[in-house]
Amino acid sequence: MTPVRVFALAGAVLGLVAVALGAFGAHALRSRVTPELLATFETGVRYHVYHALALFACAWVMDRWPSPQAVWAGGLFVTGIVLFSGSLYLLTLTGARWWGAVTPLGGLAFLAGWVCLAWGVARGA
Repeated sequence: MTPVRVFALAGAVLGLVAVALGAFGAHALRSRVTPELLATFETGVRYHVYHALALFACAWVMDRWPSPQAVWAGGLFVTGIVLFSGSLYLLTLTGARWWGAVTPLGGLAFLAGWVCLAWGVARGA
């Protein structure tokens, strides 16, 4: 499978997971966690959705202007989803506040992904 298809597929699957988690948060968590924790979960879902869509942007850029930087961007967006959104999900579900220390690492991965995507567009063939 080509990197273009891998990132398009990852975007679709991660988008599906984000919508499912959003529904879970809206219906199952609303009565079980504090409003603060629910807002934390919703922030995780929001950034999860944004970056699932960003994976489609990576696939498009790789198809239009092939560059290794666009591939790096996709990997960084997936890493960001796992670290940023995943840590917020775990913080909400477990109540373990130390997961919040992982969240900024995911944020850095997101930022680096956007830098790489811009770099890939600028340098692409």
